[in-house]
Amino acid sequence: MPDLTPEQKEIEAQEEALKFQNAKPTAKASKKPLTLIALSVLGIVYGDIGTSPIYALQQAFIGKNPLPVTPDNVLGLLSLILWTLVFVISLKYMTFVLRADNNGEGGTFALLGLLRPKSGEAKPRRMTLLLLGLAGATMLFGAAMLTPAISVLSAVQGLKIIDPGFASFVIPVTIGILIALFSIQRWGTAVVGIIFGPLMLLWFFILAALGILNIIHSPIVLAAINPWHGVVFFRHNGLTGFLVLYAVFLVSTGGEALFADLGHFSLKPIRLVWFFFVLPALVLNYFGQGALLLSDPKNIASPFFHLVPSWGLIPLVILATFATIIASQAAITGVFSLVRQAISLDWMPPLQVRQTSADTHGQIYVPAINWAMMIAVIGLVVIFQTSQNLAAAYGIAVNATMTITTILMFTIVRKLWNWSLPKSLLFLICFLTIDLTFLASNAMKIPDGGWLPLLIALLLFTLMTTWRRGSTLLKDQFNNKSATISSFIGKITADKVLRVPGVGVFLTGRLIYTPSTLVSLLQHTGVLYEQILLTTVLIEEVPAIEQSKRIEITKLGSGFYQIVLHYGFMQGVNIPSDLSSIKEQDLTLDTSKVHYIIKQIEIIPGRKLKGMATWRDYLFGYMVRNTQDITATYQLPDKQTMIIGLKAGI
Repeated sequence: MPDLTPEQKEIEAQEEALKFQNAKPTAKASKKPLTLIALSVLGIVYGDIGTSPIYALQQAFIGKNPLPVTPDNVLGLLSLILWTLVFVISLKYMTFVLRADNNGEGGTFALLGLLRPKSGEAKPRRMTLLLLGLAGATMLFGAAMLTPAISVLSAVQGLKIIDPGFASFVIPVTIGILIALFSIQRWGTAVVGIIFGPLMLLWFFILAALGILNIIHSPIVLAAINPWHGVVFFRHNGLTGFLVLYAVFLVSTGGEALFADLGHFSLKPIRLVWFFFVLPALVLNYFGQGALLLSDPKNIASPFFHLVPSWGLIPLVILATFATIIASQAAITGVFSLVRQAISLDWMPPLQVRQTSADTHGQIYVPAINWAMMIAVIGLVVIFQTSQNLAAAYGIAVNATMTITTILMFTIVRKLWNWSLPKSLLFLICFLTIDLTFLASNAMKIPDGGWLPLLIALLLFTLMTTWRRGSTLLKDQFNNKSATISSFIGKITADKVLRVPGVGVFLTGRLIYTPSTLVSLLQHTGVLYEQILLTTVLIEEVPAIEQSKRIEITKLGSGFYQIVLHYGFMQGVNIPSDLSSIKEQDLTLDTSKVHYIIKQIEIIPGRKLKGMATWRDYLFGYMVRNTQDITATYQLPDKQTMIIGLKAGI
């Protein structure tokens, strides 16, 4: 690589810093009444955790190590459920984690962006943060695949309560619902979302009402508010009591999902809806199920559906099915958002992402991911057959993500919130102890299905790190063969290279090196366009960049311009649209006459550079061959785009 001047070295060192200097928070104020916002929160944020009562409590009494239905066991489990919701959701997430938003956005990638593990930091710490964040994201992918399977299947299993003869219809009906659910994703959720809020309002009202009706018959369950019953539970059951903690954890599985949905709303309505409506409804329903079991232990198979008299069973099954569809919809769209964030942050290849709403940027559709998820979810239903079997696999994925969130939060409270070390350690020890206790219990379910989300996470982790590593090596390979832009301009000026009318846009990932496409064009044609725009797209580790802060222009001389386009990781890239907004005096562009020059790389496996194992070399080559065309990714017009082929061995 050519020697760099001190000034050029400084520019190179600041390339990462450029990702943040124009990142300004995007205002998310809403003029809607708080009641309407709260209704929307119910439909989008709380669908996952709101359907847990269908399957959570019964797992302790019908699993591999079932407990006998005794007053002590029922009260102990109810106490553990209550205080899990208090400590994990109310205290950890509502009080602390949801405050750690990245300019209003939540989720693992947003949390990692908030920490900003830049290349200037110590390498071990930077790599630890990156790998932890990536591990949490891949675990969340695994959990999202399990959510539609366990949610819809648990609701449809209510058919067996209506009539045991309907048992043979459970799997076909579940598969039919899932196929329909994934098939409508192409049209987006704007229309369907209108009814989400009212349906979930009805759902939580029914949860609370059914709980109260059954508590009236056995008010002794209210004693479970005393945490001492949880202590007695472990004293009486020992190891068995520890093993069934995975069932208790299921009541909190929506915690990480609601954090990922933070970007849709402000913190205030999410907290208000939780403390004044969702939490009371959930607790009342769990206590109602406990009261039912104390009155008649025979109801242990699906106690949720036994909360209603026979005449109300069919309506409850129908309502539960709609509620689980809503929970599944939230999981699917959450995966779409995670995929787009991963693509923007260069952890995944550029798959096709379609915008399904002109008003709401978060409503997107990723065809490849949608159909892959459908096949995976249907496969889970066919393999596991019942929600009881799926529960063993479900908990560990969410639990692992929550544990990683706690560790990342320790860094945030210490480094960003400037907490003292003792206070930060107290936070870490308290919540990490809870997370690890649940994780140890969930780990016992690995042989029974818990291996599945771990395998999914491992596969995704391998694909994502391979893409990131291969992309980095590929960029370095081309950069090492490139001269600096200043020396290139000096050379073509001295050689009096022929310039032809027109504007050439050359995409480049680095700010000081000459794009390989520009060098190849000059070598093969001997001429250059009159104006050259060296265009760099930077995806910032913040959700959105204001239009006024989007474009940076640097005049380099001899008709060369450096264009830097800044986008948030939640925004789509449209290069022609942004170039058309340039109003520099000597750079007024007619985008219909602009020529876009891009490269198409053919990977030659086996000719690798240091840093990439041979098997990953072949895997990366396969991923490159199957990536989304960059013309679609950047919205480049086909008739104005020239492709220059390049061969590379990594």
